[in-house]
Amino acid sequence: MQDTQAIVFDLDDTLYSERSFVFSGFAAVVQAFHQTLGDKNTSLTMMQSLFSSTHRRTVFNQVLTECGIEYDDSLVNEMIQVYRSHTPTISLHDDARAAIDRLQDRFKLGVITDGPGIMQESKVKSLELENSFNEIILTDHLGDGFAKPHPKAFEEIAKRLDVAASACMYVGDNASKDFVAPNALGWMTVQIRRNDGIYAKELPPRDGHPQAVISSLDELDELL
Repeated sequence: MQDTQAIVFDLDDTLYSERSFVFSGFAAVVQAFHQTLGDKNTSLTMMQSLFSSTHRRTVFNQVLTECGIEYDDSLVNEMIQVYRSHTPTISLHDDARAAIDRLQDRFKLGVITDGPGIMQESKVKSLELENSFNEIILTDHLGDGFAKPHPKAFEEIAKRLDVAASACMYVGDNASKDFVAPNALGWMTVQIRRNDGIYAKELPPRDGHPQAVISSLDELDELL
């Protein structure tokens, strides 16, 4: 394998369970809108069930409809805002915490993550990542159009870390978008497939196949 000097991680479903953030957000919405939605436990259970259905991207619309509530876009947007801005109850995967502790003295560490800035900021803060990583890039802060698979975030973090592309490794979970840019830039790419990963079954585009696949970050050492 290459002489790796920097390891950059995706965030959601790589370092922690994205499903835990989703359910934490649902709980925040239920709490904020319980006078509209009714019984909190019923509403929360309904949202969690909808997330595992074909209504994943329209959970709030669907739960309002199933509760027989007349609504407009403004109410849904308010619910989305609460979801995105809430303080999440999340924690690092055990293997992620162990990997950070094991690797941070040997390599420069970074994070590149997509998603609305306010939402990703709350995750970074709740997981206390600032003290463990040399650089963290939220692609939303780079401007419109720079989310993965755009290469800008990868070029920028390599520059900030002062490491050549050939000495960088990216570890992510979503094969549909995570590995196109780092592959093109000459990075080592590693997919982690977690059993409960939301995007574990996503297929890669022609130029987006990871160079290695692992099921736990404990396996990273074998690639280094």
